[in-house]
Amino acid sequence: MTVFEARHIGVQYQRNGEPFAPFSDVSLALEGGRMYNLTGPSGSGKSTLLAACALMLPRSGGSLALNGVPFDRFHPTEWRRRVCLVPQASALVPGTVRDNLRFPWTLKVNAGTEPPSDEFLEELLALAQLNGVTLDHSAAQLSGGQQARVALLRAFATRPTVMLLDEVEAALDEESAVAVSRLTRALLTGATTCLRIRHRADDGYACGTFTLADGAISYEAHPVTADNTPVAGTGAAVGILEGASR
Repeated sequence: MTVFEARHIGVQYQRNGEPFAPFSDVSLALEGGRMYNLTGPSGSGKSTLLAACALMLPRSGGSLALNGVPFDRFHPTEWRRRVCLVPQASALVPGTVRDNLRFPWTLKVNAGTEPPSDEFLEELLALAQLNGVTLDHSAAQLSGGQQARVALLRAFATRPTVMLLDEVEAALDEESAVAVSRLTRALLTGATTCLRIRHRADDGYACGTFTLADGAISYEAHPVTADNTPVAGTGAAVGILEGASR
């Protein structure tokens, strides 16, 4: 089932005082329960494309849809809640792991909504395999790989439909990068999807790769070789994520 569609997307902005369009007619579709790579040379517009899909940048043309519903049927705040962009440098805030996982509920976008329970957050931590890390653990004491996984959990805790990851593993060692990929895949349900910018060698978790170059996008499917089995609906975290995505 197609969860997210971008059709004939274009972006134009000023660069060195001149209009510049990294791309003007890009289309892609993401299926539920799947992870996709987005690659391409530096400056091809990969981060720009993710930002446009999240309505963080204006588009010069094209349309977006979530579960078949056009983007203009959503308030921008609601769209950004459902189509979540996680930047490369997703810093944690001072305090505990709990403080960080609940941080989105201190923002205006989530005003009036109840923050997740400790039970839910503990289930997320268990999925992340952060051995020895508890909700009361100081965020400042986490390693780089642990911080990346907590930042990813923080995004998933808001229960988005689409995750757009902008090289979240770029600064990590290989072991930590694989752990982030494994966690991302574990948190996907049949009604959620993920597109991630990636420059590392294929890790076997994605079902295909979009390549953006010279203003055009292409797609190549490839076999999933890692353990890509969706997490069964066991535990508070996965169960609630599945229910929220329907």
